[in-house]
Amino acid sequence: MLNPTFCRRAILLLAIEQLERPSVPELMRYLQWPRRTIQDVIKALPGFGVDITFVEDGVRHNDGYYQIRHWGGIDRDWAYRQQEQLQVALMN
Repeated sequence: MLNPTFCRRAILLLAIEQLERPSVPELMRYLQWPRRTIQDVIKALPGFGVDITFVEDGVRHNDGYYQIRHWGGIDRDWAYRQQEQLQVALMN
């Protein structure tokens, strides 16, 4: 059985990589998760060795999107192959 916390992190990384401009509002729409959940997961990613950065791209402060530089301790290819199982683990 997959750990839901790990699954949430992997799913968020997949979403960031798959969306064109993965801002928090865009991730909220795509994943149907609350803002706070997304922010908490993003904050925890560096603990797994994930190199994630916020690219400011706009006039306002915090107007931009996230970009993954390195997946750290999470195997990117495995996550792509297991997308369905990751989603199922969050529903249980």
